[in-house]
Amino acid sequence: MKKLPLGIQSFEKLRKDECVYIDKTQNAFNLVNGGTYFFLSRPRRFGKSLFLDTLHCLFQGKKELFEGLYIYDKWDWSKKYPVIRIDFAKGVLKTREELKDKILSIIKRNSEELAVKIEYSTPSTTFEDLITACYEKHKTPVVILIDEYDKPILDNITDNQAAIAMRDGLRDIYSVIKGTDKYIKFVFLTGVSKFSKMNLFSGLNNLQDITLLPEYGTICGYTQKDVEVLFKEHLQNNNVDIDELKRWYNGYSFTGESVYNPYDILLFFQEGGNFKSYWFETGTPTFLVDMIREKKYHLPDLENIEVSEQVLNTFDVGNIPIESLMFQTGYLTIKKTEQIFGNIIYTLSYPNFEVKKAFNGYIVGYLTEYRFHHTNLLYKCLIEDDFMGLKSQIERLLAAIPYSTHGNLYNYEGFYVSVVYSFLASLGIDLIAEDITNRGRADLTLKFPQNSKIYIFEFKVTEDDKSNSRKPLEQIKEKRYFEKYMEVTTQEGNNTFNQDRKIFLIGIEFSKNQRNIVGFEWEKVTC
Repeated sequence: MKKLPLGIQSFEKLRKDECVYIDKTQNAFNLVNGGTYFFLSRPRRFGKSLFLDTLHCLFQGKKELFEGLYIYDKWDWSKKYPVIRIDFAKGVLKTREELKDKILSIIKRNSEELAVKIEYSTPSTTFEDLITACYEKHKTPVVILIDEYDKPILDNITDNQAAIAMRDGLRDIYSVIKGTDKYIKFVFLTGVSKFSKMNLFSGLNNLQDITLLPEYGTICGYTQKDVEVLFKEHLQNNNVDIDELKRWYNGYSFTGESVYNPYDILLFFQEGGNFKSYWFETGTPTFLVDMIREKKYHLPDLENIEVSEQVLNTFDVGNIPIESLMFQTGYLTIKKTEQIFGNIIYTLSYPNFEVKKAFNGYIVGYLTEYRFHHTNLLYKCLIEDDFMGLKSQIERLLAAIPYSTHGNLYNYEGFYVSVVYSFLASLGIDLIAEDITNRGRADLTLKFPQNSKIYIFEFKVTEDDKSNSRKPLEQIKEKRYFEKYMEVTTQEGNNTFNQDRKIFLIGIEFSKNQRNIVGFEWEKVTC
């Protein structure tokens, strides 16, 4: 059984240690033969650095490492190129001066590895000198590989002034690439986000963005076939339910075939086949939750967001749509692509069970400052149809949110629905926001395993402590949101009532003054 390449970003080490390797060299071959300047955006821990290092070894002509791979008999191994490697992954930079020192340090390391002497001045001038010196010494064009190109900006994304300083400092470096075109063989940049070319790359108009091209949809990540074939022994040894594995970790889509995050799969096998939120726990999305809170985002909308190509593809400091940032950081992914009147529209949602469950659990903890720890009690109430217990759990949840910290949130109606939505979504039960029927939309529908039981929620918010004249439970019954769950289709194609399925209607009223529940009714549907 081959070793797991956990934490290995060195292509050479991975190959020499005989680790599992998903062959991405066909992608590399197509890129090199298809152009010069390329950009790829993928979420963190998605294999970007390993792919970059694969390119590095390829241009260095390390033929022995590629034996048995797609590219082995297709590459001209007699040609070798000087490779300049820039990586901002390590460390956190807070000032323009720190960024300058970092860049000069990176250039110095490259000059030593490539055995060229240069004069040190400003970062941009020194970088240009490095490129020309490499070209003159090696008598061949230069390859430039840039990893985590955007990290200095993202590390300061909640501080506009600092983020702008980092953006301007990086622009000085990246603009050098356009001016040294005649010395360059190939350029590849990777990062998490897609900042505006105009504001960051200063005229590098020929930079081809392959992020959402279907032919490069699996350039990073593992496909279903990759997992089932190359990890076959690991699957068998851990007695893995492949459908459950797929539900937990597959689902990332960049307009091509859906993929797994490699980090999830490798940790899953490393930990003996235990289902946990491996990828989510490696990063805390505090800045995203801060944006959601400040912009009063309606959390159930994360289930089904429609955005234009322009919104999804790029942004700049101070102008960052939540949907775009959540997609690029991996908390949302593409579920559907449509063309409407010549415009591309993407439908976004959570990629998989792990992200939906963990992200909403984090939001609940964030809102209550981790003073609410009763999800097990909530689950017990739902399993046992204990609706007074359910009411009590929601009341305790809302009471745990500090008014001094989050008081402004109470002033918009979607707040209460968002809190209950995240609370229920954190359990991992199938939850549908804005559940569409032929007569309207139910606020939330909770579906238990095998659809054995259905909860349909409707919410109302009052300005005072009095109930609305129209009860939310009445609206569910009047609009008959439950009807589509009453019938099942038999093998013969006939519709019939499911006598075993339980359907419950739950109407909840909230008071802005009391900041909690003032009305709670429930009723079982009789088929």
